[in-house]
Order: sequence, then structure tokens, then C-alpha cells
Amino acid sequence: MEERVALVTGGNKGIGLQIAKDLAARGLTVLVGARDLQKGEEAAREIGKNAHGIQLDVTDPESIAAAAARIESEFRRLDVLMNNAGISRAKEGQSFEEAVKTNLMTDAPIEDIRAIYETNVFGVIAITKAMLPLLHNSPAGRIVLTGSSGASLTLNSDPENSHRRMFGNYSASKTAAHAVMLAFALALEGTKIKVNAACPGFTSTALNNFNGTRSVEEGAREPVRLALIGDDGPTGTFSDENGTVPW
Repeated sequence: MEERVALVTGGNKGIGLQIAKDLAARGLTVLVGARDLQKGEEAAREIGKNAHGIQLDVTDPESIAAAAARIESEFRRLDVLMNNAGISRAKEGQSFEEAVKTNLMTDAPIEDIRAIYETNVFGVIAITKAMLPLLHNSPAGRIVLTGSSGASLTLNSDPENSHRRMFGNYSASKTAAHAVMLAFALALEGTKIKVNAACPGFTSTALNNFNGTRSVEEGAREPVRLALIGDDGPTGTFSDENGTVPW
């Protein structure tokens, strides 16, 4: 089989960068998606010869179209789409503390809610739809979302869950993203494309102001596993390295 090609959105830092490193180490050609091409290329150089930076803003239709055209021209197919790009702050330069203060749905300005959803939900839809023709060219296409157990409706419906007091704008957007991934999985049943969501756990990244308790190496384990599953692997699931996570 020809060398597999993976695209990692938001691949220039955090969990995305570690996912890109792990996939490259397993022999895949990795396209490091970044809004700033220079940062994507810097990350690709850090990863090694199997990696290439690619300009990609999941909220920009022209950027998405250009990325798809480049992959079509240079690689003719895509084997893995890692939907990793996500934001927890609605505004550039907004501090983590400010984002937390306006996280609750009762407090979040509507423009902040729209901004979070634009990346975390509509960005996932847009990039996935754009890459589907290339994924269909793969003998075993895989789509993986970096999800969050903090977005689980089941877990947050439990009054004993002390973390549910933080369920707000960001977590609701990730709940919607989980639903989007399940919808793609159901629509693609019967094809060679498998679609799953992975929970990285509370990983220390800029998304949470580096307050997480897990390393990026730990956070990347389940997304990478799902990206590399065989034909007998699942589709339409949400899991971490310990097994199924409630939706």
C-alpha cells in the first residue's frame, strides 16, 4: 500500500503537534494544518522529513478549498483526517481567566458563542465535507475528532459530577461536535471510512492555560489509535484509552 497521508488540523502545537509526531513516527506522511503557515512549517521541521506544513483555517472557506486542492494535486488522496483544531477563547488575546468568566451560557455574549461554534462545530463540518472526496480515494479512510468528556451530556447530567458547574459555551460546542462526528459516521456506514471521537483527558495545553494534569503524549494516545484502526475497527464511537466514554 502506498504511504498513507494524514492531515492534522491545529497541528502546530499542543495535542495536535503530538498527534502529528506520533503519526509521522509510524510512517505516515503528515500535513500539519495551521492558520499561520510559518508556524505549520516550523512544526513540520521539528517533526521531520515525513511532515509538511499546510495553511489551514477551518473557519475560512478559501483556506479549506486551497488545502484540499493542494492535497489533491500532491497526494491524490487522504487516509486520515484528524479534526483537532479547537478554541476555548472567543477573542484573540483574551486571557484564560476572561474566557472562564464568560463561559457559562447565561453570561457568554452571543458573539462569543458564535465564535466558539464557528471553529469547534462549523469548522469540523466544513473541513470534513471538503476532505471527503480525498478520503474516499483511500483504501481505509479514517476521521477522528479530538473530543472531550467534559462535553458528555450523560456525565454532566449527574448531580454528583462536580465538574458540571463549568458546562458552558466551550463544552456545549464540543457536545455539538460529538454529534456532528456521529452524524458523519452514520452517513458513511457501508463505506471504507470510519469516523470516531477520542477523549484525550484533561491534557495540559494552551486551551486550558496549561492547567491540565495529563501530558500531550498521554492525550495523543487515543486519537492516534483510532486513526490507525484496521478494517475490523469501530465507527461512531467515543472513547479514551480505557474504553467507551458516555456521549
